[in-house]
Amino acid sequence: MKYIKLVTLIAFVAFAYSCKTENSNKDLAYAVESQKDASGFSYETVANDPTGLRLYTLDNGLKVYLSKNSDEPKIQTYIAVRAGSNYDPKESTGLAHYLEHMVFKGTSKVGTIDWEKEKEYLDQISDLYEEHRAEADPAKKLEIYKKIDEVSLEASNYSVANEYDKMTSSLGATGTNAHTWFEETIYKNKIPANELDKWLALESERFGELVLRLFHTELEAVFEEFNRGQDSDGRKRYAAMLKGLFPNHPYGQQSTIGVAEHLKNPSLVDINNYFNKYYVPNNMAMVLVGDLDFDTTIKKVNDTFGKLEKKEVVHPTLPKEEPITSPVVNEVFGPTAESVSIAFRSKGVNTEEEKLMTVADMILANGNAGLIDLNLNQKQAVQYAGCSPTFLNDYGYHSFSGSPKEGQSLDEVKDLLLEQIEKLKKGEFEDWMIDAVVNDLKLNQTQQYENSTALASMYYNAFIHHEDWTNKVKFLDDLKKVTKQEVMDFANRFYKDNYVVTYKRQGEDASIVKVANPGITPVNVNRDKSSQYMKDFNKLESEPLQPKFVDYKKAIKEAKMDNGIKVSYIDNELNDLFDMNIIFDMGSDNDKKLGLAAGYMEYLGTDKYSAEELKKEFYKLGVKYYVSAGAETTYVGLNGLKENLPKGLELLEHLWNNAVPDQEAYDKYVESITKGRVDGKSQKGNILWNGLMNYGKYGETSRLRNIFQTKELNAMNPEELVDIVKGMKNFEQRVFYYGKDIDAAVAALNTNHKVAEDLKSYPEAMAYLEKETGGNVYFVDFDMVQSEMLFLAKGDPFKAENMAASTLFNTYFGSGLSSIVFQEIRESKSLAYSAFSSYSTASKKEDNNYVMAYMGTQANKMPQAVEAMMELMTNMPEAEEQFKAAKEAALKKLAAQRITKSSVFWNYERLKKLGIDNDNREEMYAKIKDMTMDDLRDFFNANISGENYNVMVIGNKEDIDFEALKKLGKVQEMDIDYLFNYDQPEEVKM
Repeated sequence: MKYIKLVTLIAFVAFAYSCKTENSNKDLAYAVESQKDASGFSYETVANDPTGLRLYTLDNGLKVYLSKNSDEPKIQTYIAVRAGSNYDPKESTGLAHYLEHMVFKGTSKVGTIDWEKEKEYLDQISDLYEEHRAEADPAKKLEIYKKIDEVSLEASNYSVANEYDKMTSSLGATGTNAHTWFEETIYKNKIPANELDKWLALESERFGELVLRLFHTELEAVFEEFNRGQDSDGRKRYAAMLKGLFPNHPYGQQSTIGVAEHLKNPSLVDINNYFNKYYVPNNMAMVLVGDLDFDTTIKKVNDTFGKLEKKEVVHPTLPKEEPITSPVVNEVFGPTAESVSIAFRSKGVNTEEEKLMTVADMILANGNAGLIDLNLNQKQAVQYAGCSPTFLNDYGYHSFSGSPKEGQSLDEVKDLLLEQIEKLKKGEFEDWMIDAVVNDLKLNQTQQYENSTALASMYYNAFIHHEDWTNKVKFLDDLKKVTKQEVMDFANRFYKDNYVVTYKRQGEDASIVKVANPGITPVNVNRDKSSQYMKDFNKLESEPLQPKFVDYKKAIKEAKMDNGIKVSYIDNELNDLFDMNIIFDMGSDNDKKLGLAAGYMEYLGTDKYSAEELKKEFYKLGVKYYVSAGAETTYVGLNGLKENLPKGLELLEHLWNNAVPDQEAYDKYVESITKGRVDGKSQKGNILWNGLMNYGKYGETSRLRNIFQTKELNAMNPEELVDIVKGMKNFEQRVFYYGKDIDAAVAALNTNHKVAEDLKSYPEAMAYLEKETGGNVYFVDFDMVQSEMLFLAKGDPFKAENMAASTLFNTYFGSGLSSIVFQEIRESKSLAYSAFSSYSTASKKEDNNYVMAYMGTQANKMPQAVEAMMELMTNMPEAEEQFKAAKEAALKKLAAQRITKSSVFWNYERLKKLGIDNDNREEMYAKIKDMTMDDLRDFFNANISGENYNVMVIGNKEDIDFEALKKLGKVQEMDIDYLFNYDQPEEVKM
């Protein structure tokens, strides 16, 4: 949780911060340099920019951000459009988001078999939607919709579903997706570097023209996405917060997904107008970060996207907000655990306020030693608390959130959060904190620069927010100049009674919109056909990319401590960060109390430092530590700045050796565990993917259910838990180090990590047996709009020789926008927003593989959805061209994959558990290369077809068709407490 907060801050906010002053562009250390490349293209760079950005502007206004990263032969691509839900017409909210979906549907060349014939039907559909929108009589609207359904079926005879995704998949692309937010729509692909030419050709075609094909089935998918939002209490709380902060501005008045009434009455004319207005090159940016050559890349971009026509773009003037002068109070309701948020409205990006709020936020909560971290989370004064800033073009906001302990009111949590702000105002934080915050940001920034996706995200954010890259490069230097007094002055004038408080309470949500099943006729996906564009596209050849495999035994080097403990290590050749793990090959399976003991260490001090003082000492060093006990392995980890490794390890060992039991901290720890269990029972994802899935796999005897009851926790002696952690040093262990100067690292271990002379063997681990599946439907009643289903079948024991076939099968059949499952369930039949299937490989050689399928759908579509999914899992549709594309995609992904840095060690750890001691990707690559559709059919018939499924279902009991479920097996309604073994009620049977 701590790491996510900091990474998110850097990737999406902090590094985008800037402070424009009169002299900002006169800072010679960060001077902008205009240059020309060998082809004559002009670009800008910033002196001392560690990212090496070249920023080009084509003649048509397209911004092109290029940066080189040769870690792997891939390029992270983003195509960013300054167009989001802020600019939706008031009568067509959700338009920008729906348009995002439609941009994947192709053009007059992509996705069509006969454009002239298809266009006739598409024009009819557009006209019918205009009639439908204008018609007030419900019965007549229904008749028009039936006509739309009929014409759409005819139009589908001339279309090819998911052709865009088939082509990107054939490149070996990963992460093909898009998102829409207030001011942006971002299109994403990560491609092999050798496929840049084909990708540019395809994308320039896609963004040159919009065709709204397969419209009504995609609209139904968006409705399913709308329903998922209604089932998310977090989204509802967020929306209510925004509504309070922005009573006039679209930030609070127009959600990205849109309102149900507008989704029911779309206008294809409005969507086309929006595309024509905003999807123009001078309102767009292309971001490419990866293994590229600057000069040749920009020429290729210009040859394709440079042909797009520049148009004048005028964004609408949006309403201004009046100051908030007194607290605004909102409430939302839903089944999940209660929480509260407080939000203060700020100015937007490129303002002085942005910089000061960033520092204030990190002083309040940095995941380690902030005021909220120490005073609320460390002291367990609440269940959880945190804060985070957001900056947009027109405004921003600083939001605080908290969850109550058992018996604690939301107002008490709110008051505790406000108390921390008061401490900030009074300067009740230590003078070194600002320097530590800047160092923390620098450390995380360094980690982000290694990641092409994170860096590319920074670039597109800069474009969307009209930010000068110079100010972004000098951001940390600007932060160093902030004084404690400036932070206090800012806090006193900014944090007043000008906030919006939103209470998320448990209860029925009266605002839920139930959506009828429109009864869409399945359209034709024509998976065995291709447009002429795709045929020509597939003939284009790229320079082959050869896979590279790892010799793990050479790549992972070894050293030894003086006491004989093995130290595996890999050199960090990029920067001065380190990561050290002391590994014990035992976990809670060996000692049930070990996980409990590891978690308790978070709240303990020593004979020298209090728990809060320890957090501060680590934070000063720029070093983080953790003690983590899994089922089979326990890690004591340390990471941060290499120069501080010795001091950090000394501090960690001091805690390890001298932790002092604290009964009060333990009692609060137990209270937190108990409340966490209560809260977890209100999370549908936890119920489905943990409770139901584990029960479907193991039955009553599982790790999930093998827990201490609260009364057992209360009776436990905390001193025993501390002794367990201290006693870990007496067991066999090994070390993995990723960083520079292995000799210095081993020397630090020799000095600080003292262990018993004769190390003990591990206690015998408890075994959990996977039960046979089939004939069972486990159902949990939950207040939700959608229903979610998980099909699970126990397969054969793990066989390494099946990994190639399963990889190809998953690509062809179950995962991705062009997979068989997605096409049938969503594209053709509009039965779900999310649907996938997989053949899952075991994590250990002695375990079994599993066949799994998932759907999230409206409850009133469940019978059709179940029938469709079970038909697919019994009889695999065969399409030779789609198989070839899937095979090519699997091969190209393997060819472009590089296992580097610390991943070399962790991948080898994973393979050894499967009984594999080499890079098995080489064998997989060779096998996939020779596979045919016959091979895939044989794999399906042997491993998928005819499997016996346990079916896990969560949904609203009042909406579920139980007769449909009974066809799948014996339906048993499960008590949530029983699933998790929180108590022992009798199982309720139907």
